[in-house]
Amino acid sequence: MIDAHHHLWNLTDGGYGWLDDPALAPIRRTFGVDDLRAELAATGVDRSVLVEGGREDTGEAAILLGHAARTEEIGAVVAWADPADPDLAGVLDGYLSLPGGDKLRGIRSQVQAAGPGYLDHPDVRRGLTLIGDLDLGFDLVVRVGQLPSVARLARDLPFVRFVLNHLGKPRIRAGDEGFAEWRLAIGPYAALPNAYAKISGLVTEADRNSWTSGDLRPYILETLELFGAGRVMLGSDWPVCLLAGSYQDVVAAQLAGLTAASPDERAAVRSATAAGFYRIDS
Repeated sequence: MIDAHHHLWNLTDGGYGWLDDPALAPIRRTFGVDDLRAELAATGVDRSVLVEGGREDTGEAAILLGHAARTEEIGAVVAWADPADPDLAGVLDGYLSLPGGDKLRGIRSQVQAAGPGYLDHPDVRRGLTLIGDLDLGFDLVVRVGQLPSVARLARDLPFVRFVLNHLGKPRIRAGDEGFAEWRLAIGPYAALPNAYAKISGLVTEADRNSWTSGDLRPYILETLELFGAGRVMLGSDWPVCLLAGSYQDVVAAQLAGLTAASPDERAAVRSATAAGFYRIDS
């Protein structure tokens, strides 16, 4: 099994100001490799994908790649970079030359905080083209209202592999209204062959105190229907998920949503899709 989305951060490194939000107090501490290994072992997860944690600077990449170089369980790293950076080529070359650079498999930026039209900007698209040319994927962290621009992007750059984090952050707490809004918005993106999705981050979009696996199941089932198992993967979003539930509880809820899938579909979502997208060695 592969956890296709988790984070590590050390507060002594600085740069994680977003954790100052009082609502995030339960995760305002350092989470290191030993913490990760304990969660993976307890849940039967074999490999993982380490994703940038919102520091939005190149120094974090060296730390994450260093963790990957020393940690067999970390099969891939998604580092931060600004696609519109005029020196993006130099930044990525620098990442690849670092210890652990051979595990760099993707790039992510905080698109969820960007203004309207960001993904349509020519400088952003030039950078994403370079990322695709290097056979790196691009992780999309966006909100449901940004999904139309995500679909345009994936349509216009068919040679770049995109993976939607947290299914585009649907408004699960809004019930049927939130589901209908998300289903309408995600359809055009899901129809594209270079468009992938992570079943991740859903528990923090649901009611964090009272969610059940039943709240997540409609989104999981619809994602499998729209994308097919070959373009869907699982991610814990640990330690952010701790705001709503334990690592084990989140993974169990996601797997419960796959009970109607065939054995081949479950195998794809549990590991094969992520292994292929992020080129993770077995």
